[in-house]
Amino acid sequence: MSWDRRTFLGLLAGAPGIAVGVASGTAVAQEGPPPAPSAPSAPLAAAPGDPAAAAARRLLGSHAGQFAFTPLTPDAEGRDRYVVSGRAGHVTIAGTTPATQLTGLRQYLKQAGLAQFTWAGSRTGLPAQVPAPQGGRLEGRADTPHRFVLNDTNDGYTGPYHDWAYWEREIDLLALHGFNEVLVYAGAEAVYQRLFQRYGYRDDEVRAWIPGPAHQPWWLLQNLSSFPAPVTARLIEQRAALGARIVGRLRELGMKPVLPGYFGTVPTGFADRNPGARTVPQGTWMGFARPDWLDPRSGLFAEVAAAFYDIQEELYGRGTLYKMDLLHEGGRAGDVPVGDATRAVQRALRAARPDAVWVILGWQKNPPKEIVAAADRDAMLVVDGLSDRFPEVNDRESDWQGTPYAFGSIWNFGGHTALGANTRDWVDLYPRWRDRPGSRLSGIALMPEAADNNPAAFELFSELPWTQGPIDLTSWFREYARVRYGGSDAHAEAAWDILRKTVYGTRREDRWSEPADGLFGARPALDAVSAGKWSPKALRYPAASFEPALGELLAVRAELRDSATYRRDLLDVARQALANRSRTLLPRLAAAYAAKDQGEFARLGRRWIALIDLLEQLVATDGDHLLGRWVEEARAWGGSAQEKGQLQYDALSLLTTWGTRQGADAGLRDYANREWAGLVGGLYRLRWSTYIDELSAALKEGRKPAAVDWFALEDRWTRNPGTLATRPRGQVHEVAEEVARALARAD
Repeated sequence: MSWDRRTFLGLLAGAPGIAVGVASGTAVAQEGPPPAPSAPSAPLAAAPGDPAAAAARRLLGSHAGQFAFTPLTPDAEGRDRYVVSGRAGHVTIAGTTPATQLTGLRQYLKQAGLAQFTWAGSRTGLPAQVPAPQGGRLEGRADTPHRFVLNDTNDGYTGPYHDWAYWEREIDLLALHGFNEVLVYAGAEAVYQRLFQRYGYRDDEVRAWIPGPAHQPWWLLQNLSSFPAPVTARLIEQRAALGARIVGRLRELGMKPVLPGYFGTVPTGFADRNPGARTVPQGTWMGFARPDWLDPRSGLFAEVAAAFYDIQEELYGRGTLYKMDLLHEGGRAGDVPVGDATRAVQRALRAARPDAVWVILGWQKNPPKEIVAAADRDAMLVVDGLSDRFPEVNDRESDWQGTPYAFGSIWNFGGHTALGANTRDWVDLYPRWRDRPGSRLSGIALMPEAADNNPAAFELFSELPWTQGPIDLTSWFREYARVRYGGSDAHAEAAWDILRKTVYGTRREDRWSEPADGLFGARPALDAVSAGKWSPKALRYPAASFEPALGELLAVRAELRDSATYRRDLLDVARQALANRSRTLLPRLAAAYAAKDQGEFARLGRRWIALIDLLEQLVATDGDHLLGRWVEEARAWGGSAQEKGQLQYDALSLLTTWGTRQGADAGLRDYANREWAGLVGGLYRLRWSTYIDELSAALKEGRKPAAVDWFALEDRWTRNPGTLATRPRGQVHEVAEEVARALARAD
């Protein structure tokens, strides 16, 4: 099938959440429409097509008319900056790009305590007439040029089937928080679909090779292909239309899309269909067959790469930043010298984009020394995923031979709902690494594997390059609570001080950057220590020190509770307290079984299931914690009943089995565990009730418990989960009070 960018107007109308000629599904981040000013000022004139003003209207509604956005030249070092000035009702925000102007808007709103827009809960509370900036003028400057955001896995674990309404708001949030480089994978499959039809493959063969959207990030990393079912041409076209709209909006705001580069991934049998081609088999990854690798030293590689970049430009325009990770997580070089391959990959990139920067992930042994030594390091940027993970990571200048790098954090793996991040390391290490002699630190890289969680971490990390001087976390979290809820409150401050010391007080000395997940989501075992195979095996702070935060949040005065920000935080803290209790209750359950105490085991088993039911009731109060919406989004992209079912399985399997039995057994099952309604009360409850019932029967009958084929159970549920709610039910404050009472009762 042949099509180009001119077809997008037709395709946009068919893709979920996308309409032609309008900002479809605009998400206004507030509890309702902003109040109309009682004595309105004359709206400030916005330039036609002003991207910052358009974003302000989406965020602030009619209040946006009191802000004007103007251009500003960079500072003497070429860095982004903003200046906020003006008087009440007439505030002018100047910035080097429209996105930087929005960063200035966010800082003004924060300083005045008027609003907060985050990944998880937002609040507005603007008066009829917005005040003048404090002191008459507010200035900010980025101390590094690269402010990179999103993980390679984001399009899987955050939401593979998000529509334009989601992405429009997401881009607004990223601009508000000062990011200027955004990884964009949506629509990448369209490039490959067109590319390999030029090299001997039919359209249906290429589509059978391309995975479903939930699993595509790992295909782009060369880890797998052909799972779970062939994608349709219609789906590829719709996702290409979405990708084009995402990169278009980023460029409107002066932000840079980071697009996938070409480093040699080819379908099976490529060498058989293309004489002279030489491919290197890549073996398997977690039980999945990896795509072959086209030897980059060959002339055919240069030809294929040139075609790839031509097609990509036709669909998404020319970029300057390209993400590539050679030999990712166990890839095989065979007899191809890695240095020669590196030079060839970069040469092909520079032939197509002479000013391009190769963006590569710093993770495990990536990038290997052979790649760094062979590359033009001044045209490379390492986005470091381990800055806050291992205490021995302290000299990236030596590790990467002077390659520019971005200080990064991966605080979330798989989309776990756990609270926490190593904030103390951030405020300590970032300025030290930036300011030391010979530093090559050139930015930040915010890379949780899933977004839309840990809003405090999102806020703090984004502020690192925009903050002059040290950050005092005690003061920062106190101010965060004030802005988040719209006023000062002793109980809110106390709650956030507890969170500062516990979930956000961890450090990398224990060799983790993520918080521990809960055990309700673990495959049942009396000796379970984590739900995900590679997650922390114990809490990284005392559970007893965390639990009082729930009581403090419940005691926040009533007038500050009526916001999405408060409700989200109350849910997060109550959910975390319940999850933490699983780690103290399970050893008692195990002890009762070991002692063959049938009565105590039965009592504790009922308690375990009751807490699962309470957790389900809690997370069901929030729309962002509904598995039904995850499924609903996937099905919305399907053009037939069959395709809807395939997309549902693609989305659901990622959260449960991840894929095949072999992959699940290798450790991928429950990698993306999360405490969502429908998942907690569905699969997690089914597993634990099945397990506890069998252990109870074995105790009663004096026998060994029968083995359970957990994968078979999980796969059956994934393929037929039953009816899943798509609307929240219940009031979070009422359920959180019940959680507090339940936790106060002795186990």
